[in-house]
Amino acid sequence: MSVQQRTADGGEELEVWIDQDLCTGDGICAQYAPEVFELDIDGLAYVKGPQDELLQAPGAATPVPLPLLTDVVDSAKECPGECIHVRRVSDRVEVYGPDAE
Repeated sequence: MSVQQRTADGGEELEVWIDQDLCTGDGICAQYAPEVFELDIDGLAYVKGPQDELLQAPGAATPVPLPLLTDVVDSAKECPGECIHVRRVSDRVEVYGPDAE
């Protein structure tokens, strides 16, 4: 079962956040999902909010749009800094990323 199917069938809303303390600034996330991630002038990656603004507060999260879920998950898997966290909104349990159960 694909990631998209599992999430769509389960009806789980997901959100993503980046731990800037671990970000290496490689920009892989922005290559995979530029609609969700962007590098700032400080060289670190941040998630973008609904109005395309960078969310720079520590731990700031943004919803994962279902059509971009695979790209966001691939970003988390490929990130050399292991700083991308994807969690369920309902219980804040990490489902993809370094702390996934």
